[in-house]
Amino acid sequence: MPAYIIVEIDIIDPVGYEEYKSLAGATVAKYSGKYIVRGGKTEVLEGDWKPKRIVVLEFESAQRAKEWLNCEDYREPRKMRHRTARTNMILVEGFAGVPGSRTHSQ
Repeated sequence: MPAYIIVEIDIIDPVGYEEYKSLAGATVAKYSGKYIVRGGKTEVLEGDWKPKRIVVLEFESAQRAKEWLNCEDYREPRKMRHRTARTNMILVEGFAGVPGSRTHSQ
């Protein structure tokens, strides 16, 4: 079942964060992850959430996502992210149903 890491990011050191981005991408790819959303314009449709930046990563499973987050290759970039941005991060499992089916609830 696919899994998604969703990160809300408030960048406090833009130069350092750019360096982080240049290192993080290779680690995501190494764990068969891919960026679904990486920044871009956000629009609040309900509620009062005002994220400055959203990143969504897709992995083949929740286990693989956790392996990436805690891997040795991502250790230093992760520390760099913590120094250059304030983040909130969640892991959510995706839907493993038949493509095109309407059997899932939202």
